[in-house]
Amino acid sequence: MRYAYAITSALLLGGATATLALQPGTAQVAQNEPGAIQAAAPKAGAPMSFADMVAKLQPAVVNISTKQTIVQQQQANPFAGTPFGDLFGGGQGQNGAPVKREGASLGSGFLISPDGYVVTNAHVIRPGARGATVNSITVTLTDKKEYIARVIGQDQASDLALLKIDATNLPFVRFGDSSRARVGDWVVAIGEPFGLGGTVTAGIISAINRVTGQGGAYDRFIQTDASINQGNSGGPMFDLNGNVIGINSQIFSQSGGNIGIGFAIPAEQAKPIIDTFMKGGKIARGYIGVGIGGPVDDDAAAALGIPKNQGELISRVEPAGPAAKAGLRAGDVVTKVNGQAVTPDQTLSYLVSNVKPGSTARLDVIRNNQSQVLNITVATRPSEEQLAATVNGGDDAGGFGGDDDDATGGSDGAVVPTSGNALGLNVQPLTPGIARAVGVDAAVQGVVIATVDPASDANGKLKRGDVIQAINGTPVRTSADVGRVVAQAKSAGRPQVLLLVQRGRNAPGFLAVKLKG
Repeated sequence: MRYAYAITSALLLGGATATLALQPGTAQVAQNEPGAIQAAAPKAGAPMSFADMVAKLQPAVVNISTKQTIVQQQQANPFAGTPFGDLFGGGQGQNGAPVKREGASLGSGFLISPDGYVVTNAHVIRPGARGATVNSITVTLTDKKEYIARVIGQDQASDLALLKIDATNLPFVRFGDSSRARVGDWVVAIGEPFGLGGTVTAGIISAINRVTGQGGAYDRFIQTDASINQGNSGGPMFDLNGNVIGINSQIFSQSGGNIGIGFAIPAEQAKPIIDTFMKGGKIARGYIGVGIGGPVDDDAAAALGIPKNQGELISRVEPAGPAAKAGLRAGDVVTKVNGQAVTPDQTLSYLVSNVKPGSTARLDVIRNNQSQVLNITVATRPSEEQLAATVNGGDDAGGFGGDDDDATGGSDGAVVPTSGNALGLNVQPLTPGIARAVGVDAAVQGVVIATVDPASDANGKLKRGDVIQAINGTPVRTSADVGRVVAQAKSAGRPQVLLLVQRGRNAPGFLAVKLKG
């Protein structure tokens, strides 16, 4: 079961308010006034029991298990070859040789055809640990018959997979229309939590189009309070008509157990992908080659003088990528993609990923408080493995981290205070020698921090050796550049500025720093 921890704090308020056009002399009544709510009460035919429906649906839900081999590299035994060798780490792997062990995983799935096509989550059939390989996938039906499955298609970004077993005349279910699902509708989940036999839970839809903060083309989920636990992954979520409107995928939990917050991939997103797999096709998504520094929050909005929660900041532009060729820069704020607003509930990543590769995306951009339009020819998004290997040189670390580094100064450049020292920083130009000393890539440009005023807002946020690439979206290369941009911000009455900062080999990030008077 995949865990969703980065839940956005933005509330989905669409449809929560209504404008009432009152006729003269008509008094407004309470929403739950006796008689006013009858039209919204459960319709006739809502079940007193789900038993009949479950009896029809459960045979189409399957258990999915994998057998895996995990290879772990052992540390060499420093006592090997001595009388103490058997006491300290003796045995297999004592000389640092790889050790193999068996592993397994359990999940759920469901049949979508009588000839054995099975839908599940991609993470159910993927290796469960570093160094693991999947040797076999077994599908077990409710009658305990077991079949070895082969993978027809899988996609990590959408977390979907299609399997095939060799059988006929199997019970199966169909996808429904999840776009008609409403908050408050009853749903039923069937799966194999914790490896138990078929388990049925019921609840309501708690939210639709829920953004969990993972980004990408499929960060839209149906949220439910129906109990979903480890092992439910890949199982179906049914509406009261018995249609599959979601594929149970994630839970939000600090303990690993159900707390009433589960997520399902909507059928309207899943079905086109599964259909593509069945036709032997591959999934292609849009890609423009940028790093996203996050939404325009209160700090960023105050620094840039633009409305909050409108647009996202660009922290990095891939050299020679589609965005770079179109002129997009680090520090730009993208507010729209093809006319669709970029918001916390409709992210830049989501919008770009859903643009067809090869087509042109029109991006509305704010740069230096000026609006402009860039047309970008969208490329095909690389695989998640390729992205992980190329971004930041394969380093998984993000944000600001690493050890303190005092390697600045010397003969590579004089330390020059910023104009008026409103930032509380002393900076100097970033030269190739200093770049090597502070551990940043040779392609990074900016100014490097030499000292931080303990009485400034920058103290505790920034440190010696950090590289400032841009301020309020304007690239800075000298202390004079810094002074000029800070002066412009002060003259505009802004209480703070937004810095694009690089620390070592970590991903660049944005920091708001208050200006001194």
